[in-house]
Amino acid sequence: QVQLVESGGGLVQPGGSLRLSCAASRSILDYYAIGWFRQAPGKEREGVSCISTNDDSTYYADSVKGRFTISVENAKNTVYLQMNSLKPEDTAVYYCAASLFPISHTLLEDSTWYRYLEVWGQGTLVTVSS
Repeated sequence: QVQLVESGGGLVQPGGSLRLSCAASRSILDYYAIGWFRQAPGKEREGVSCISTNDDSTYYADSVKGRFTISVENAKNTVYLQMNSLKPEDTAVYYCAASLFPISHTLLEDSTWYRYLEVWGQGTLVTVSS
């Protein structure tokens, strides 16, 4: 069954903003961690941001720090990624990922933390171009 559905992608000019949404089919609090990673054409996957739901610790890739913000709205079972000051290099398919199993902060600090989260969405395309 579908567990995570992303939305909000699209075409935006450099310097613009987008907010991505990840709707879960169950309570966000059922997941121990949830976050966003991305994959640009011809490039490796990159962990963008994640949050530990038990203490709200957040993690960001250096490439997005100060520009992107992850947040959770428990009432809507939704995780958001607010993306500001977008750059052409932010162009990628953005995926939501989550874990139903406990996961340590050490693993979430790993730049490839998404490998440890077993539930992935289908992705939403973000294109930053003038």
